[in-house]
Amino acid sequence: MTTAHVPTARPLMPTHSTYQARVADYWNTEENPVNLELGKIDDLYHHHYGIGEADRSVLDEPDPVRRRERLTGELHRLEHAQAELLASHLGALTPGDRVFDAGCGRGGGSVVAHLRHGCHTDGATISAKQADFANEQARKRGIADKVRYHHRNMLDTGFATGAYAASWNNESTMYVELDLLFAEHARLLRRGGRYVTITGCYNDAYGRASREVSLINAHYICDIHPRSAYFRAMARHRLVPVHVQDLTEATLPYWELRSQADHLVTGIEETFLTAYRNGSFQYLLIAADRI
Repeated sequence: MTTAHVPTARPLMPTHSTYQARVADYWNTEENPVNLELGKIDDLYHHHYGIGEADRSVLDEPDPVRRRERLTGELHRLEHAQAELLASHLGALTPGDRVFDAGCGRGGGSVVAHLRHGCHTDGATISAKQADFANEQARKRGIADKVRYHHRNMLDTGFATGAYAASWNNESTMYVELDLLFAEHARLLRRGGRYVTITGCYNDAYGRASREVSLINAHYICDIHPRSAYFRAMARHRLVPVHVQDLTEATLPYWELRSQADHLVTGIEETFLTAYRNGSFQYLLIAADRI
């Protein structure tokens, strides 16, 4: 157990390939309302989707301004429920423990983990803009001594081996090779440490990646992995699943509501809904222990 942040000072080149540089450029210029407007509600900026039953009465709100506000608030509530679910699977953490948020985005997940467990958090993103934004949010909250964000590559963080009690990816595994990713998580985690991911993956039982999955890949400049690839790569890197939860049905209300939010739609909503409904795409939570 450690009581202080001690990431190494070794300078790293955050992007390791032309593809990663393109991803970094995307997030350095991204100003999507579906990320920013929801985060403004309570300064928790999540770069992921939501789960749980939705309050559909927001769609019946007659006043257009009020309808917009209620829709935004309800989508953010569902997003936050997803972040809380992930944080609840990080294991028995103490305020002295350190945890690692891989692909942290604008930092909402790290704040949720800290508020829930009191732990120290390091987030890593290849977007300098995201890291700066997230650190400013931590300063405003008065938690910058415990929650820190770094402009680093989650495949090669430079952080100390075995220093972390838990680590996670929240909808960021589709941007990297799983073997490289899980090798770094296994290095960072202490023995018995917990790794958690929530991710979209294509359903091997359906066959090859569907047209909808290909459209999602093109939209987000990513490469969605098959479900089986997660478990094979985890096994190769000493990460043993202890809990697997299919969240596909639980995320449908979020997407159904978002598709009705004219001020937030990105054009990919119906593609997600079709992929989930035809069985070609799944939304999973996987928790694994590092042995």
